[in-house]
Amino acid sequence: MQKPKIKDKVHSNVKPKIITKNTLISALIDEHPEVQEILMEYGLHCAGCHFSEFDTLEDGALMHGLDDEDMDLMIRDVNEIVGKKKQP
Repeated sequence: MQKPKIKDKVHSNVKPKIITKNTLISALIDEHPEVQEILMEYGLHCAGCHFSEFDTLEDGALMHGLDDEDMDLMIRDVNEIVGKKKQP
């Protein structure tokens, strides 16, 4: 008796990964290089910085003097860019 074949399914209910204040800067830039411009607009020039491998978006924001409101706006803008990239 043969096993039934399982067809690949596209899961439309799977949501894209959301970028949070706990996202590592280097991981974000590696996966989504298009967000570098947004980060730079907020004062995070972290693309070439060796600390980006260890620092989260929150760490970078605090080190560069962003308050909670600006950090939230930056993360919202980053998620908007990443969300546009994932849309067909």
